Amino acid sequence: MPELVVLWTDALIFLLIALVLLFGRVAASREHLRTPWRSVARSRMGMGALVVLSVYVLIGVMDSVHYKPLLPETERTARVTHSNEVQSLLDYLVTPLREQQEKTYSSPLATHLYTKENIEQADGQMLRDYPRLKYGGAHLQNPEQEWAADVTWLIIIGVQEAVLAWLLIVGVVMAWLGYRSGLSFPQQCRQIISGKSEVPWNIIFIVLGIILLVAFVAGNLGVKYHLLGTDKVGEDVFYQSLKSVRTGLVIGTLTTLIMLPAAIMMGIMAGYFRGWVDDVIQYLYTTLNSIPGVLLIAAAILMLHVYMNKHADEFTSLVERADLRLLFLCIILGVTSWTGLCRLLRGEALKLRELDYVQAAQAFGVRHFTIITRHILPNVLHIVMISVVLDFSGLVLAEAVLSYVNIGVDPTMNSWGNMINSARLEMAREPIVWWSLAAALIFMFTLVLAANLFSDVVRDAFDPRLRGGR
Repeated sequence: MPELVVLWTDALIFLLIALVLLFGRVAASREHLRTPWRSVARSRMGMGALVVLSVYVLIGVMDSVHYKPLLPETERTARVTHSNEVQSLLDYLVTPLREQQEKTYSSPLATHLYTKENIEQADGQMLRDYPRLKYGGAHLQNPEQEWAADVTWLIIIGVQEAVLAWLLIVGVVMAWLGYRSGLSFPQQCRQIISGKSEVPWNIIFIVLGIILLVAFVAGNLGVKYHLLGTDKVGEDVFYQSLKSVRTGLVIGTLTTLIMLPAAIMMGIMAGYFRGWVDDVIQYLYTTLNSIPGVLLIAAAILMLHVYMNKHADEFTSLVERADLRLLFLCIILGVTSWTGLCRLLRGEALKLRELDYVQAAQAFGVRHFTIITRHILPNVLHIVMISVVLDFSGLVLAEAVLSYVNIGVDPTMNSWGNMINSARLEMAREPIVWWSLAAALIFMFTLVLAANLFSDVVRDAFDPRLRGGR
């Protein structure tokens, strides 16, 4: 059996998932929380974006299940039976992408390297030409004549598989919805197609169909070719893009998890207690805001780098070393990003403490902790929710910027920022190597766009002024 490895960020990711599930259970039992989420569920744009985000989350979760694989029987000893290499469930599922490494650059769906080399002919003469790839298109006998037909056939197979998978998923969901609502299968189909269902299942199915189409076509092409080309050392760019999903999600979610407790506690305390408590907290976040964030992050990363160099024996693999740096980056970003939400909550708490029901509770001698948890905190949750979903996309982009200036995640870790940073020199080549930059931008753009669209819907649903105007 493989040896399970739990990294710090893995544990925090599954803790965050547990907290989200717990919040969902609490929200389902309280009408004032169910109502805005019903509004989100009725939004076409919101549910379409949620499907896209769910795919990214699924990739990130699969990449967060780490293990050490078993060594081949010929390499095992009495004490060592597992490899020192740490892999993830995603690595196992995309093994062909991970193992099919070329010599250097190759363009998307290419069968030859991107640069010319001296090739020795059978008669001993040297010919300068583009060498064949070791894996990309290796099944073709005559790439010049067979490539177009082979790519077309793989796309057709991918489309057929996507349609079959889509029909199976839609059929199961339709049957389940019909069973719950007491409608027959044809009636349920007509209701969803006409858009009369409360949840926009037609939009969900359309977005799901597009995702399945892209996934199956990319899967078929990625096994036979390098779908998005290879980088300088011949590693598949499509594999790098998939592995970077987890890094982006970790930066966007764990930073929020670290930042929220301090922002909520200090913001409410400053607004509710006022006086010297308010002065101390204001002084704290004003001082912190006066320090340039990039310099603070750079100093913290350099300190961590010095520590890891002095204690290199504490890290058994490069993955654990890179994971610690990622966790530390989340902590620093959380320390520097809680002040904005703290200001918002302070202002809202100043207003809420003057309301009649809070004044009445104070007059009856109710403890401050009880007033804060029962009267203040529930009435600022909409601000917390809006800030969380709006800050997510900003944090994902922050990772790309920080990695571009070499103070982001570890260079050995796959991330969109590292891909963009390496593409900086590739864009100066002749001919230009453009696919690494394009792949990082496409994956990051899709995630940020879906997050922004979903956050707009959540903001509208949780904003009490907008709900009151309906």
